Amino acid sequence: MAWIRMIPDDEADPPLKELYDRFADPRGTGIDHILKIHSLNPPSLLAHHEFYRTVMRAKSPISRIQREMIAVVVSAANQCHY
Repeated sequence: MAWIRMIPDDEADPPLKELYDRFADPRGTGIDHILKIHSLNPPSLLAHHEFYRTVMRAKSPISRIQREMIAVVVSAANQCHY
């Protein structure tokens, strides 16, 4: 759980709600806290998502599988479920 105040889904203004809907988990669990911590600054939410997408999915000499493995190791080392 984040220590940063996050705007709940039902209190999001239309531009923030659009981002919440756009980046929500397709399994119906809502938006991940790693993105929701940006709710007080929606441009940073969008920038964080674009950065993640670039790092994980853009052309790279490191395969997508290798990038995911790196992310798992770093998350485990940080005791983070992401």
